[in-house]
Amino acid sequence: MSDLRETRIEKAKSLRALGQGPYAVCYEPTHQAASLQAVHSDLPKGQERQTNVCVAGRVISRRVMGKLAFFTLADETGTIQLYLEKATLEKALNEDCQPGPFAQLTDLVDSGDWIGVKGILRRTDRGELSVKVLSWQMLCKSLQPLPDKWHGLADVEKRYRQRYLDLVVNPQSRQTFRRRALLVSAIRRWLDDRGFLEIETPVLQSEAGGAEARPFVTHHNTLDLQLYLRIATELHLKRLVVGGFEKVYELGRIFRNEGISTRHNPEFTSVEIYQAFVDYNEMMNLTEELIVSISKQICGTTNISYQGTEIDLSPPWRRATMHELVQEATGLDFFAFSQDPDKAASAMIEAGLEVPEKASENVGRLLNEAFEQCVETKLIQPTFVVDYPIEISPLARPHRSKEGIVERFELFIAGRETANAFSELIDPIDQRQRLTAQQARRDAGDLEAHSIDEDFLNALEVGMPPTGGLGIGIDRLVMLLTDSPSIRDVIAFPLLRPDSVKSSPGQ
Repeated sequence: MSDLRETRIEKAKSLRALGQGPYAVCYEPTHQAASLQAVHSDLPKGQERQTNVCVAGRVISRRVMGKLAFFTLADETGTIQLYLEKATLEKALNEDCQPGPFAQLTDLVDSGDWIGVKGILRRTDRGELSVKVLSWQMLCKSLQPLPDKWHGLADVEKRYRQRYLDLVVNPQSRQTFRRRALLVSAIRRWLDDRGFLEIETPVLQSEAGGAEARPFVTHHNTLDLQLYLRIATELHLKRLVVGGFEKVYELGRIFRNEGISTRHNPEFTSVEIYQAFVDYNEMMNLTEELIVSISKQICGTTNISYQGTEIDLSPPWRRATMHELVQEATGLDFFAFSQDPDKAASAMIEAGLEVPEKASENVGRLLNEAFEQCVETKLIQPTFVVDYPIEISPLARPHRSKEGIVERFELFIAGRETANAFSELIDPIDQRQRLTAQQARRDAGDLEAHSIDEDFLNALEVGMPPTGGLGIGIDRLVMLLTDSPSIRDVIAFPLLRPDSVKSSPGQ
């Protein structure tokens, strides 16, 4: 056990002997730091204001200079200085005890401790608004010190692993998660105001569908049943449309047993939105309007900076087909290959592109591979990529005028996919054929391919009206609007490999 931790434990014992906690039951602050700083900005230097205040927070720094001390107190809104004067404290408390109230504060309170104080306001000669402390209470004694104030929490892995410590010492992290919370609330309000209903769907499912992704597998003991964590909310939300709900959505957690990167986390958040009687063109309009509105609410503008690059979210956004974008980047016209995958693969190799074995079976998958290699990361300004190959879109409606294409779009901003949407496939016969083909791929070893969901197919046979569907990645949208380079920066507690060495308290 470290000497520092042992010293703090001894201080906690001393506080308890003095009747000062060290772990309070409750406290009732009357003010917060930010509001005090704003309301009393006119208080002149060297002057006091006989306004009674009560604040609570964590001590993040302390300076003791003889009979005077200055602590910095942080609450959720910001910081404020505590002005501690020995004569004032002893007079105000009128306590004849050893140690006195000033000595108690300066000797027994450390950085990291939570305290509550009551007092009046004073602007120091240096211009710092302060609470001139008349009384105090220990709320929680911290047994571990905060990171060095000059170096902060520089270890990125530790920031993710001990997020609570990151939030204590990094105001920017707190601001990021505050913005995330406001963004989620704003999306819900935007949809609710337009008549959409949020209806919850199962996390545990007997069939994992709605996306090409490998699911997590679990087991229900009582039913002796293998279950999957959902990889999308799509198929259940569509069941609700079949049942007569015309505007539904769900914003919640999704789980995919996939790799981890700056853009991917196995547990992430999305919002899926379904509206009857519209197509993917209407969903493009909805996507644009929603994100523009959210950007204005969260950032105050549609002109944002992301990792040093200026991005203009003001509408209208560019709309281009996948074929057009690939041809612009490579010179290859995939329509010219007449569904000849060998010819398409040869052309890709000549253009210097890789041809993965899993994509070589048809032209549609090769087109998508060329897009991912040459186009995706270059789409910095918001761009709707429309009209995808049918082979990679098993749940989307066939294009009304283009063979082999479906009515699907993905939105790309800052070089990554932010939204995905379809004119939904409502033909149950066509849907069964496509899911059967997906099941064949799954049986051949592709663990990301769809399985056949018989109950969903039965729902389609009951009848689903023409519908537009949309999914937006919340984490990536938060990354964009908070200028965060990694998805782990915007997920409070990202999945991490456990520490190989377990530390006991004080080590």
